[in-house]
Amino acid sequence: MPILTAYTRALAGLGRDRRLAWVLAIANLVVAALQFLDPVLFGRVIQLLSDSDRLGAGELWSRAGMLLGLWAAVAVAGIAANIAVALQADRLAHRNRLEAMRRFYEHVLALPLAFHGQSHSGRMMKTMLSGADAIFWLWLSFFREQFSTFLAVLVLLPLTLLLNWRLALALVVLVVLFCALAGFVIRRTEAGQQRAQRYQIELARTAQDALANVVLVQSFTRLAAESRRFGDIMHQVIAHQFPVLTWWAVVNVMTRAASTVTVIAIVALGTLLHARGQASVGEVVSFMGLAMLLIGRLDGAMSFVARLFFEAPNLRDYFAVLDTTSTVTEQPDARPLGPAADGSVGTVRFDAVSFAYPGGPPVLAGVSFTARPGMVVALVGATGAGKSTAMNLLQRLWDPTEGRVLIDGQDLRDVRLESLHRSIGVVFQESLLFNRSIRDNLLIGKPNATEAELECACRMADAHEFILRQAAGMETIVGERGATLSGGQRQRLAIARALLKDPPILILDEATSALDAATEARVGRALKALMQGRTTFIIAHRLSTVRDADEILVFDGGRIVERGGFDDLLGQRGRFAELVATQLATAPGQPAAWRAPQAVQ
Repeated sequence: MPILTAYTRALAGLGRDRRLAWVLAIANLVVAALQFLDPVLFGRVIQLLSDSDRLGAGELWSRAGMLLGLWAAVAVAGIAANIAVALQADRLAHRNRLEAMRRFYEHVLALPLAFHGQSHSGRMMKTMLSGADAIFWLWLSFFREQFSTFLAVLVLLPLTLLLNWRLALALVVLVVLFCALAGFVIRRTEAGQQRAQRYQIELARTAQDALANVVLVQSFTRLAAESRRFGDIMHQVIAHQFPVLTWWAVVNVMTRAASTVTVIAIVALGTLLHARGQASVGEVVSFMGLAMLLIGRLDGAMSFVARLFFEAPNLRDYFAVLDTTSTVTEQPDARPLGPAADGSVGTVRFDAVSFAYPGGPPVLAGVSFTARPGMVVALVGATGAGKSTAMNLLQRLWDPTEGRVLIDGQDLRDVRLESLHRSIGVVFQESLLFNRSIRDNLLIGKPNATEAELECACRMADAHEFILRQAAGMETIVGERGATLSGGQRQRLAIARALLKDPPILILDEATSALDAATEARVGRALKALMQGRTTFIIAHRLSTVRDADEILVFDGGRIVERGGFDDLLGQRGRFAELVATQLATAPGQPAAWRAPQAVQ
């Protein structure tokens, strides 16, 4: 995205402040016009004094009074216009900074998990904050200073030709040189600044990684190594940033030199023209004032361009994320997910579903099955067999490349995403908790839940007792990712949260595999309460968790190669029996109930 495109796109994102922007534009025009009048009136006063020996006292004082009165009115109006511009520009910039953050935040949260799997959270945070700050600065600078500069150059500079076109040419040459110099330096340094920005993002990503895994850093004595890695990236930032800074320092010096030369040229040219009778003393003084005013404006504009140049990568990254489109789009005529024709809720059907990630090999091929309300369906198989991908398609994190996924007879591509996600509850292997109170984490399942509903869900999830033992009960802050709680406590909170949500379809994604035997038993009781009356899918590597499933689907190479009950599958001595035997070979301490597969070896 070229720097000018990023600049104009940032300015275009006004939203509800468009009317205020027009008011500020008019106010800036007034400011520019009044500033233009200031040196013109000063020149008129000087000219009046120069002609005073040819005027009577009465006429002199009359003209002086009019000029001084007009000058005072211009000054007062200029102060008022500047106050209005500064005040409203501040408010507009602050509002749009927060709006830019909100827009980015909502957009990123709505992007599919595929995007988040490829994007680092530290980079997303830096992109949001840096982009919003760049937009804030741009809006503030544009309406406080740069828009009036633009108007002065575009509208008022040509008007100086009416005062004295010969002297005006010197100002025109100054502006042309300024624009040419700025364009030249931008072209020379843009690539270097982009490289420096990439290393700055890598710096933030590295710091985020280390801080998020500080236990790992300390346990494996990685402090020196991580500090060294951070330092290496820091040196890369400096190596690419310093040449860019050098160029812009040279530009700053050359701009000031050009300004000085312009002032000298106007004095010299004005003296020559006055000697020839082609310019009055007042015109020379006016152009001196206009030159100083324009030089100050251009100096500020050059600082603005330099800052914009350094902020452009932040704007590009910000807009690049906003331009990222979801791999799953909602149809304009999508309708809420409703019950089946017979009034039942929770029937899931995969109809010859195939899927491949973009640019990748097939992950699922011709998968078909039906799960009815109240059934427990287990998905088993080796890592990469397609189990999790199938459940991702059920949640419509992706769409099938072939076939259909239906809930209660409705193709998921035809229903609203929000209603779909309300109908599915997920209990993950790693309990995902906000760094908020226990109450806040539970209410995610049902924001308007009553105290009675909260207590009932916690009791059913076997979580009520440990919550009461917490120092602040329900108001206890659980820490980042629930760090103040044990694994079993976090998992029981996740189950209570799902109970509150009360979805017709439930996905248990290795929900007990990270727990010890005693904790697994307690969580298992909570899960049985959660599964009652729902269509439940269990993704399992530990096959002990699927013994009571109504149907087990055995995935291998993206296909369902076996299906049936636990004992039936063992009796077939096929792929499922091999998986069980493999687990027994690596876990000799299993209870006697698991000895049966030994016969198939």
